[in-house]
Amino acid sequence: MTYRIFADLAASDSALQLLREGTRHHQLLFPSNPATSCLHQADPDPLMSTAEIIVGQPNPAAIADVAHLKWIQISTSSITRYDTPEFRALIQQRAIPVCNSASVYGSACAEHTLAFMLAQSRLLPRSLSTRVAGGTPSWDHLRDNSIPLHGQTVLIVGYGTIGRRLTELLAPFSMQVLAYRRRARGDEPLRIVTLSELPEALNTADHVVNILPDSAETRRFFSAERFARMKNSSVFYNIGRGTTVDQEALAEALSSKRLKAAWLDVTDPEPLPEGHALLTLANCFITPHVAGGHHNESLTFVRHFLANLARFERGEPLSDRVM
Repeated sequence: MTYRIFADLAASDSALQLLREGTRHHQLLFPSNPATSCLHQADPDPLMSTAEIIVGQPNPAAIADVAHLKWIQISTSSITRYDTPEFRALIQQRAIPVCNSASVYGSACAEHTLAFMLAQSRLLPRSLSTRVAGGTPSWDHLRDNSIPLHGQTVLIVGYGTIGRRLTELLAPFSMQVLAYRRRARGDEPLRIVTLSELPEALNTADHVVNILPDSAETRRFFSAERFARMKNSSVFYNIGRGTTVDQEALAEALSSKRLKAAWLDVTDPEPLPEGHALLTLANCFITPHVAGGHHNESLTFVRHFLANLARFERGEPLSDRVM
């Protein structure tokens, strides 16, 4: 069967070529003003209303006008702009499957988090900026304060594709890994803590990894109260969304040394304005929302979509289905 596929992607030439080859038995449609990044939501294009499959970041308000739509493939792991009661009701009413692309970015995000944890463990920022002779007090400080990950406790808040991959990467370190998720599925390979158990878990964790998505329920989830629950020797990491953190409370916890350090790949806004408190702290380290990035990223996404397209054609369950 031939489908009309509307693709609004910021992709390399090789990725677009692969897309054309992989959809040669279908009709591929492109917008007149294509997306500029995987996060970009373009204005509605008239061609989209004729599509049966949409790939990219379609405007949620325009989906109701796509009469023959059969499937939406979101090009990001995040589905924030689609996670509304109105959109979910429309999708459910019309029985349209919606998939995100968590599989595309999960490994890179997990590796970025592990890199953060190792950099903190080995005091890399300070070590890389320090030139001292062996046996000096500064040299002794670096050696004595490099705390191995082995045997420490990590709490993953928001357990999904990234959290599962991070758990696999942490296995060689023999860490105790706990996780919080809103609804446990029962097949998780680790202990899932409930919301009522979260305060105790925060109090015992040496590392708290936030991978929460942005939603009405998660905004400022990490509040002053939750930071106060954490040990003053604990380290906080945010690989989810900046909106899930009360950044003023985080800055206060870091400046008062109630938290040892923070490593952030996301903030609100991005980038932070000059002079923001988090930018002034020596124990706060920020990368510019690049955790999911990797070489040939758009090729990875196109391969993911084409594999899902094959499943769709065969009537099989779709990968990364979220609605």
